[in-house]
Amino acid sequence: ILTTNLWSAELSKLAANAFLAQRISSVNAMSALCEATGADVAEVSYAIGKDTRIGPKFLNASVGFGGSCFQKDILNLVYICECNGLPEVAEYWKQVIKINDYQKSRFVNRVVSSMFNTVSQKEIAVLGFAFKKDTGDTRETPAIDVCQGLLGDKALLSIYDPQVQKEHIQRDLIMKKFDWDHPLHLQPKSGSAAVEQVTVTSDAYEATEEAHGVCILTEWDEFRTLDYKKIYDNMQKPAFVFDGRNVVNAD
Repeated sequence: ILTTNLWSAELSKLAANAFLAQRISSVNAMSALCEATGADVAEVSYAIGKDTRIGPKFLNASVGFGGSCFQKDILNLVYICECNGLPEVAEYWKQVIKINDYQKSRFVNRVVSSMFNTVSQKEIAVLGFAFKKDTGDTRETPAIDVCQGLLGDKALLSIYDPQVQKEHIQRDLIMKKFDWDHPLHLQPKSGSAAVEQVTVTSDAYEATEEAHGVCILTEWDEFRTLDYKKIYDNMQKPAFVFDGRNVVNAD
């Protein structure tokens, strides 16, 4: 138990989440440079993690961070900075969120450009919807922004997550930012026309059948051991895999 003054306690909570999110945005920023230069971001992360001053935790590049705390706490920190006349500090922390948003939009753009600059009427299988494995929590999950980006280009989505229910996925896709933080009776109901292009399946093989592309958006252990030869055989050709969590062997 640490005893501090009130503001130290408040800022310690916000700073802890901000620092963790900052590490993720830092390695995600490096992942963009790695792709541009031909470096392997996993090798870069491993190398810098060997420096004991940095350490290996929270250096896994991905499609972006999610969860109920990181973005909300950073925005809280930004607000406090601005209220105290510190716009430069506010902008510094805001950049952590900007990089996270950039990583999600970069992922969507990579999918679209790789699939001949359009995913209109193409079926994309989305494996994983929760913001991290071993949870059904979808608050601020990057999957929402990725799915909305693909839907914006008129893709047909087939989504599978081992813990997130169909109604939950559909509701999340029509929510505005931070709607999840409102009481249940103020949250939107599922069944909107906005999710007509979305199918939720009961397993990964069903989701990927006849798909043109596969997007892995949550690092569920089961996705590491799927029969990708079987998945490939049942996909439309040319077939694409976009691994947003670096969980499969790319080769």
